[in-house]
Amino acid sequence: MTLLGATVRDGATRFAVRSPKAERVWLCLFNGRKETRHEMARDGDVWTLELPEDLTGTRYGYRAAGEWAPERGRWFDSAKLLVDPYAVELDRRFRQDRRLSAFGKDTAAIVPKARVPAPLPPVAVRPPHFAAGGLIYEVNVRAFTMCHPEVPRRLRGTVAALAHPAVLAHLKKLHVMAVELMPVVAWIDERHLPPLGLVNAWGYNPVAMMALDPGLCPGGITELRETVAALHAEGIGVLLDLVFNHTGESDVEGGVISLRGLDDAVYGRAPDGSLINDSGCGNTLDFANPAVRRLALDAMRHFVSRCGVDGFRFDLAPILARGPGFDPAAPIFTEIDDDPLLSNRVLIAEPWDIGPGGYQLANFPAHWLEWNDRFRDDVRRFWREEEGVGKLATRLAGSSDIFGPHWPHSDCRSVNFLAAHDGFTLADTVSYAHRHNEANGEQNRDGHGENFSWNNGAEGPTDDPHVLARRAHDLRALLGTLFASTGTIMLTAGDEFGHSQQGNNNAYCQDNEIGWIDWESRDLGLEDHVARLSLVRAKRRAWFARFPDTVEWHRLDGVPKTVIDWENPHSAGFVYEAREEDGGIRVEVRRHDREVRLTAI
Repeated sequence: MTLLGATVRDGATRFAVRSPKAERVWLCLFNGRKETRHEMARDGDVWTLELPEDLTGTRYGYRAAGEWAPERGRWFDSAKLLVDPYAVELDRRFRQDRRLSAFGKDTAAIVPKARVPAPLPPVAVRPPHFAAGGLIYEVNVRAFTMCHPEVPRRLRGTVAALAHPAVLAHLKKLHVMAVELMPVVAWIDERHLPPLGLVNAWGYNPVAMMALDPGLCPGGITELRETVAALHAEGIGVLLDLVFNHTGESDVEGGVISLRGLDDAVYGRAPDGSLINDSGCGNTLDFANPAVRRLALDAMRHFVSRCGVDGFRFDLAPILARGPGFDPAAPIFTEIDDDPLLSNRVLIAEPWDIGPGGYQLANFPAHWLEWNDRFRDDVRRFWREEEGVGKLATRLAGSSDIFGPHWPHSDCRSVNFLAAHDGFTLADTVSYAHRHNEANGEQNRDGHGENFSWNNGAEGPTDDPHVLARRAHDLRALLGTLFASTGTIMLTAGDEFGHSQQGNNNAYCQDNEIGWIDWESRDLGLEDHVARLSLVRAKRRAWFARFPDTVEWHRLDGVPKTVIDWENPHSAGFVYEAREEDGGIRVEVRRHDREVRLTAI
């Protein structure tokens, strides 16, 4: 199989790019503004060229010529400079420009150039620094440290900041087992954002699947590699949130930036020729196409072999198994399992997309973990007093009603969470009954309409001590429920100390004080409470990875629970205890007191 991308070996530099339908392809080398073109040779679906010199650090791109017929999936325009889909380093960030989608308009001046990477020895790939039942900490890299008073200004907002001693100390205080980094590969803003004066602050709109975003990771692959090593040295794993479901080239009005100008067949199309939009972003990558699967697998291998990452979370993961319908036995699963670098990595699915049959919770392979939004919604509804104790107990016990009765014989697959990047923060969940997304420029129409949230008597900020006290109790009860639950748990950065986004439940475009974490005003009492909960859990991690075989359930007065008690909608709570020779755990849920007690016994 031809090695794609740019590689340096034995004093020569070889370039290879896939473009099955192109008539001609050129390698374009840049020295300042000067562009030098070299025509490439076809080798089947791949075009190659070898130059007899070490071009490490040289900026490059491609141009492809052929038919221009977008209605038939032909987007060949030699005026478009195309980013190597296998680029691992770019000289600048992407930016929107009308010329990206205008036929005949040259884009060399506005499109980032890839750099020929220096040869980098692989890292020693070790077993993941993470196991089921541990705490995952979801991090927006830029927002997490932009306001951190102890992180030097030159590091704030970058991957390198995660290795700063103050950040490591915070992660260790919380007993974090792995950080999950929201997208760090190069992305482009959606077209509607620049006219509004906004930018994509989350990164879920990638163009190059392996190239680290120069804004987040200015030190390139070395910066990520060193940060992973620093986290590993503290016993903390690193998971990357990868977006393989679509690219930033968007719908038919989008730009010709990379894959579209080389091989538009990577995007799924309906029988009438229209782009499939199972991602909600205008285009969807077609995982029935072996070239798409190869790109995804190669990207994963790159981050494991070059950086030593411990695993991946897949955004809108059903798309990985579509062809076009979802198939639980899709080829991608076997290909990952058969790969010696990937087979033992932590794999986490966001098990839904917006396509037909898009909700696939519990339908991924048995060794994958899956985000469990039913846990989030049912726990919120319980504390909003709309759900009974029976449903809460089921969620605490690992959601066997979802994952099936067979899972107790292995680690629970559920990733339990109360809040994530998408939606209200935890503090806003108990402070706002309605979304407040006016700053997004869409008249508050974007974002989820139903959040199962409540405001405790005042919408948003208040000085009322009674409202504030109720909110404080609710946060502790919610967090206690999370840390007492069976399965892996996920906490989004800032939720441990009351971070608010001012009621914005779709802050993807808020690269400002709305989205940035405010370290100065954090609730240290709540943070300490979370640290205590996490310590109990960390000492008994195996107990939470798999629901114990023998459990005693009681009412709050100590009487064993009966069916009538479980079905009573007014039940005040319950206690469960699990004991073995080496100890056990006790969980006490007191609904009316807004309290959850988690104890190691």
